[in-house]
Amino acid sequence: MKATVISILVAVVLVGGAIALRGQPSSAEAGVATVVGGQQFVDISARGGYSPRIVTAKAGMPTVLRMKTNGTFDCSASLVIPKLSYQKFLQPSGTEEIVIPAEQAVGTVQGLCSMGMYSFQIKFL
Repeated sequence: MKATVISILVAVVLVGGAIALRGQPSSAEAGVATVVGGQQFVDISARGGYSPRIVTAKAGMPTVLRMKTNGTFDCSASLVIPKLSYQKFLQPSGTEEIVIPAEQAVGTVQGLCSMGMYSFQIKFL
């Protein structure tokens, strides 16, 4: 009986710790926009998913989303950004620049593959 209670407590602590650690995105999952000359740039790589998965950017500023591919032949090449009414198959290698006007650079802009398996977010703060 005592061993069962201890086992349950250990399991609860391990699961709780995993959830707490997962709450904050790792450095590989989070990014920050770069501002150059009054315009900001968000760089995201598409291959086997999107990286970084979360990017913070300044709200209300003209933004260029640069989607970079390098031998990308998976679902992440089929990009959909509902808030911008954007849908396109990205070239297997190269950079696609998507302009986000200042008036649409608010809240959260989510991009995802056409199957919904992979996604990223730009959080305009």
